[in-house]
Amino acid sequence: MASTPSAPAADNSPSTDPQQRKREQRGWYTYDWANQVFITSVVTVLIGPYLSGLACAEAGASGDCTQPGLALYPLGVEWFSVHPNSLHPLVTTVAGLILLVMLPVVGALADHTQHKKSWLLWLAALGSLCVSGLYFTSDYQVAVLLFILGNTFYGMSLVVFNAFLPEIATADERNRVSVTGWAMAYLGGGLLLAAHMGLLASTDALGIDEGHAVRIAFASVGVWWLLFSIIGIRLLRNRYGKLAAEPGPPKLGASLKQYWRTLREMGKYRNTLLFLIAFVLFNNGIQAVIYFAGSFASQDLGLSLAVLSATILLIQFVAFAGALLMGWIGRRFGTKNTVLASLVVWCGLVTCGYYLPPGDPVLFLLLGAGIGMVLGGTQSLARALYSLLIPRGREAEYFSLFQLADRGSVLLGAASITLVVNLTGGFRTAIFSLVVFFIIGGILLWRTNLKEGIEAVGNKVPANL
Repeated sequence: MASTPSAPAADNSPSTDPQQRKREQRGWYTYDWANQVFITSVVTVLIGPYLSGLACAEAGASGDCTQPGLALYPLGVEWFSVHPNSLHPLVTTVAGLILLVMLPVVGALADHTQHKKSWLLWLAALGSLCVSGLYFTSDYQVAVLLFILGNTFYGMSLVVFNAFLPEIATADERNRVSVTGWAMAYLGGGLLLAAHMGLLASTDALGIDEGHAVRIAFASVGVWWLLFSIIGIRLLRNRYGKLAAEPGPPKLGASLKQYWRTLREMGKYRNTLLFLIAFVLFNNGIQAVIYFAGSFASQDLGLSLAVLSATILLIQFVAFAGALLMGWIGRRFGTKNTVLASLVVWCGLVTCGYYLPPGDPVLFLLLGAGIGMVLGGTQSLARALYSLLIPRGREAEYFSLFQLADRGSVLLGAASITLVVNLTGGFRTAIFSLVVFFIIGGILLWRTNLKEGIEAVGNKVPANL
């Protein structure tokens, strides 16, 4: 008997019906549109300056908060103190550690369930509620807890979300679908950020202070994330491979045993493993720029939240065009070559950031435009390449490793930034140090034999790799 569109299909290969694939791809794009606002408005623009401001006030800093020697006691004990400006990278490090534990669990379970749509919806709902909850507090410790929880549910949702990519797109469609999803994400993130800029510019007219406006923005991110998630997930279809052939809820023990078998099995897939290591390293630099651009702009460059918001908004719309442009370049000159070229550009950008003078919004805007040109393309093309290196039927499991690598990048970047900021009091040298990760990651990617890796897992090699 043929499956109805609402019933889980016991074959997770892409549909042979082009219209069905397009419908699911539209739903997939919509979730990218939905969740990106968390990264754009919360992670990149608002949470860093917001937590730093709360932390600096708690530490009694007045004016310049980049001076060494300032101390904050987040655990309430004398033996554990941090510089107020290092609270944000420290929190990001903790969030990354939590995801290192949770992502393998989610990935293992997701491949054993016949209802990935429900998993994706619940993870998105919980994440959006945590982000909206930031509206109700100005206590830095409560804000830290809600941000960590929201970030955790966001990361777990991406494991399930990315696992849909091999199910909705053929090998030759992966580049286009992944890039289009990323482009839509930046467009959605940019539109909501524009609304947040309008809100921040209208605080006097509305009779509210900047802190209240930021908390309203947090609440709107949660609403946007949940609303568009519901719309997009409805268009997807539950499929499952052989790991989820048995009815009933997935069993944690069996799922984790399968996950550990996968880790041991990766020794056979040398190029998949080498690609993941390369991704961890160069994505470390990308994630650190995303997470700490706001703190760098406000603390080291002395730029206002309005300038920072305008720059990030510019990045979103440039990244929308840049992702599509890099997708076209990848199809013409090869996806791997395009990613490698983008890493050279990243090295130049972080070097320029080190020499950026304080108080110059124009140069910061130009730097932001450069970042936007390569931001979405590097990540989306890397996601498309990895989707080709996965054995069929193991999508969520292997994408949990990809997401683990992604969150591991955040952890590594946050830890390195925390160390340098604690030593110097600012973010300038820390940002420049990221060039090392781009160089080493690029070398490892260059050494990865993608054709051999794709054939080893039994997938079709696309026409232009």
